[in-house]
Amino acid sequence: MRKIAFITGINGQDGSYLSELLLEKEYYVYGIIRRMSLMNTERIDHLLNHPNFTHFYGDVTDATNMFQILTKIYMKHMTADIEVYHLAAQSHVKVSFELPEYTAEVDAIGTLRLLDVCKSIKETYQLPKDRLKIYIACTSEMFGGVLEIPQNERTPFNPRSPYAISKQFAFYIGKNYREAYDMFISNGILFNHESPRRGFNFVTRKVTLGIGKILKGKNEHIQMGNIDSVRDWGHAKDFVRAMHLMLQHKEPDDFVIATGETHSVRVFIEKAFAIKGMYITWCGEKGSVEETGVDQNGIVRIRINEKYFRPTEVSYLQGDATKAEALLGWKPEYSFEALIREMVATDTDTHLLHEI
Repeated sequence: MRKIAFITGINGQDGSYLSELLLEKEYYVYGIIRRMSLMNTERIDHLLNHPNFTHFYGDVTDATNMFQILTKIYMKHMTADIEVYHLAAQSHVKVSFELPEYTAEVDAIGTLRLLDVCKSIKETYQLPKDRLKIYIACTSEMFGGVLEIPQNERTPFNPRSPYAISKQFAFYIGKNYREAYDMFISNGILFNHESPRRGFNFVTRKVTLGIGKILKGKNEHIQMGNIDSVRDWGHAKDFVRAMHLMLQHKEPDDFVIATGETHSVRVFIEKAFAIKGMYITWCGEKGSVEETGVDQNGIVRIRINEKYFRPTEVSYLQGDATKAEALLGWKPEYSFEALIREMVATDTDTHLLHEI
């Protein structure tokens, strides 16, 4: 019997890759996207005509909407198991400082609303624990000003942004509902994961799209913020596999998902430019707004702009996914270099360049 998947944020980077994965596994895939005046289905356009793929307009700020949609899905597939993947979020750290209340409303209270909806459906239809499983997307940003390196499931949280604090609420409310109401709820503490579908204003995509604009003569340089932040970067395709595996595990649990390998933004920039034959060297005081990245022809390709700095920075994140490897059998398949090559290849020959 086919399983049912319900995905919030189905049109995001992770939602689109997860939809592809689940359709390959012959799931019926449903999801919600926010209604906007412009079409925002680009990442899932190739799935819209798939017979087992359905999307609705919805929002995690509207519990009634989610309850109606999930009830409709359950009534159509009453004997099937349902897996809920909660991916919808205001997920940009810098933006969360500018929109702290909205970030909390979506990322924290939105998660609570969804859990309450699932609890109501579970109780209304008297579903056993393993008939309705829930995955909550959490973040390595919860570790913030890290208290130990590397970070695993036992590492204390020390969040340094409204985004991270909101996600910490989502993490703990998930644990609470799991324990209080005997619900199958797993939290994924995901470290940075990128792809050619990453949002335009995230640092990795900003770099690869910036290179595309330089090659097309649209810009001469890219403006960056803190290029010395160190992150554990993986590919979103690897990370959505982990999400699925969490809901196939016999018991709900919390899992760190990471590659264990770290690189600075500076190194990401150097490797991305090198793929296109531009070799960056750095001039000026390291870490200052006067520092620049110059190519082999002496042309400035990177400038530092203080407006891209965050009020509180997270300097170093490195994950330890030993638990996920042992219990789920998960390991990343993409290397850091392969990730960059794919992103650069996509963004240096893309129809999107004229729109950005």
